[in-house]
Order: sequence, then structure tokens, then C-alpha cells
Amino acid sequence: METPQRQIRAVYTESTITVYQAYSDQIAGPAVAAGRFVPPFRRERMTWIKPSFLWMMYRCGWATKPGQERVLAVEISRDGFDWAVANACISHYDHSAGETRAEWSRRLRRSPVRVQWDPERSLQLTALPYRSLQLGLSGDAADRYVDEWTVDIRDVTDLVREIHSARNPGLLPGERPYPVTGG
Repeated sequence: METPQRQIRAVYTESTITVYQAYSDQIAGPAVAAGRFVPPFRRERMTWIKPSFLWMMYRCGWATKPGQERVLAVEISRDGFDWAVANACISHYDHSAGETRAEWSRRLRRSPVRVQWDPERSLQLTALPYRSLQLGLSGDAADRYVDEWTVDIRDVTDLVREIHSARNPGLLPGERPYPVTGG
């Protein structure tokens, strides 16, 4: 079966979904220790969450980019994730979406969540012919992410290094198509 052009693929359970973020030691250490995001994490900034492990690896360079040396697997509630998807606005104007540029611009300014569909990545981090979701959370969405949705935060940097070194697809998290169910 061919992969759809846009599909959310993730590790999830009946009640949670795992998203990935990469941070410096100064942010990751306190977050892992507290099991939630605490200062110096700044909820006033847009925070981008990625359900795709390999898209995160592309973005952080296998945990080698400055300020992205630690990769966190953040388990959040599916209700929260679904709310974010339902309340999101695409980050760039698409004339085929049935709204004017001005309407989209107004919606974008009001929306606490941005959607970007970027090329999914292979184990070698080359672009694949289908897209992977990332969500930018700000305002109310960032507050909900920090205060309500986060269930667990795990540091998976050692796993990242192991996968990067071995290039073994059997070590990758078992992502599967995610069924968005409202919000």
C-alpha cells in the first residue's frame, strides 16, 4: 500500500502519543528531572513538536546541532494532541484551501497552533516522497502542552546515538499511522 502524501505517523497508545523535541542540556535536564517542562523552558516562545522520530533526527542532526544535543520523547495525551490538530492553521498560504490570503492571514494570527508538512526522512535522512507533520504550539496551546497534556518526558539521546551509529532500522520507534479523532 502506498503511503499517503500527508499522514501523521507516531508511536501511540490508547491514551497517549509520543512527540519529539531536541534541546540543550540546560532545558532538557530540568525537564527530564521534573517530568514536565520547567524553566529555563520558555512557554512564551513557539515550541515545535514532531511525532516523527526521523524528522526530528533530520532537524537536530542526530543530536549534534548546537542547542539540540538532547532529544526528548514527550508522551502527551491524545486528547491534547487531537485538540492541537483541530485548532491548527497551516503555516503557509494555500490557495487551494478555499479561503483568501486575507482570511488565512487572520486565521493564522488567531491560531495557537501552526501546522507544517515537511518531507519525511529515511534512516539516512534523505527526503521521502511523502510528508510528516510538525506542530508549532504557542499561547494557549503551549500552556496546555506544559500544564495539561504532558504525561512523561524521557531522554532518548542514547538511543539516538545508537541508531545513528548502527543505522539499524530495527532500533527505530514503531511508528504507525495515527487516527486523528477530533479535538
